Amino acid sequence: MVLPAVGIVLALVVGGASSGAPGALVLAAFVVLVGAAWHLVTGRRFLGAPGRRVGAGLLVLALIGFGVGSAVAAPSAPPAPTAGTTSPATPAPPRTPTTSARPTAEDLADPDDPALDAGAAADLPAPAPAPSSDASSVLAGATGRTALVALAQLAVDDSPSMAGYVRDAFGYRAYDTDRNGCDTRNDILRRDLTDVTLKDGTNGCVVLSGMLADPYSGTSIAFTRGTATSNDVQIDHVVALGDAWQSGAASWSDDTRHLLGNDPLNLLAVSGPLNTQKGDKAADEWLPPSSAYRCAYVARQVGVKLTYRLTVTTSERTAMADVLATCPDQPLPDGSALPAAVVAAPPAPATTTTTAPPAPTTTAVAPTSPPAPPPAPAAPATVTAGAFCSPAGATGITVTGVPMVCGTYPASPTRARWHQP
Repeated sequence: MVLPAVGIVLALVVGGASSGAPGALVLAAFVVLVGAAWHLVTGRRFLGAPGRRVGAGLLVLALIGFGVGSAVAAPSAPPAPTAGTTSPATPAPPRTPTTSARPTAEDLADPDDPALDAGAAADLPAPAPAPSSDASSVLAGATGRTALVALAQLAVDDSPSMAGYVRDAFGYRAYDTDRNGCDTRNDILRRDLTDVTLKDGTNGCVVLSGMLADPYSGTSIAFTRGTATSNDVQIDHVVALGDAWQSGAASWSDDTRHLLGNDPLNLLAVSGPLNTQKGDKAADEWLPPSSAYRCAYVARQVGVKLTYRLTVTTSERTAMADVLATCPDQPLPDGSALPAAVVAAPPAPATTTTTAPPAPTTTAVAPTSPPAPPPAPAAPATVTAGAFCSPAGATGITVTGVPMVCGTYPASPTRARWHQP
């Protein structure tokens, strides 16, 4: 029995070191089982007890050891989650970064993506603005002869082309369309600047200095003629010549292009840097920084396009409608052709079930009114030289006191314009 006892001690030591207490019990039970089998087979006595009785006792101890060791070693099942608790979810594997597309702002804001850094957001383009409202709903309710009504009557062309465009085809400053002896730039400077000083010996044409209330920026700009300063104030074609070309002017005659290129209706003295910034952009690409002038700016573009029967793109029309929706009564500038008037439909008459009795017939004669006195002669209208006009033969006067007559002349053989007699 000494050998089984030594085996049990060794089993407890080895099993405990390798598998803890459960392993030690199972290994010791196995040693006891071996001892039980030895006593049962040999019948050798232990401490005076019969061998088979000792073997039976050791067998019981071995079975108990196996049971206890197995019970301790078995892993316990996780408790079932109780109401109101959530079992932890298995973490998702990290996403593998790809280089097939540039990350969006939403990706950069994702803290679970180890491949992206929020600091890279500055490299992304700004998100596109939300689409504008449908221009049709704005234009449908316009009435009268406003810029909004005129916009609704412009033709739409979504396939504009700049093919063959040459700026010089419009003859800006090369033609004196109002025949006053001054070039177009100086005409507009004299019109738009205040505190103007003129160069001696130029028949009152050349502007040396003045002050501009710049409509595009809302600031005042001092103008001084000179190599380094003249471009501080530039003359802007409100409907840019490139835009006019792709909106219909490409098919015009030279005379008509010269009229547009020098028409006071389409010209404004403005900030030189802002005019350069605008370039040939239409209203869907550029608007004056001064929001206070945007209604007048868009109305002037609409007036020019209506007068010269130029087209707009859908995007351009939508941008114009968005601006004019904030000022639905904005008129067209002087010199514009008028759109066909749109009259609001009258409300339906209210129905009634009461029938009024017929009025009695009378034979009373209304007294004869004395004849109205003849109207006083009207003062001459103030007009803009070179603007379209009607009827032919009408007379007017410019703000500087120059008499004008409405009619055709060599520079405008097909449409009547204000010019000197």
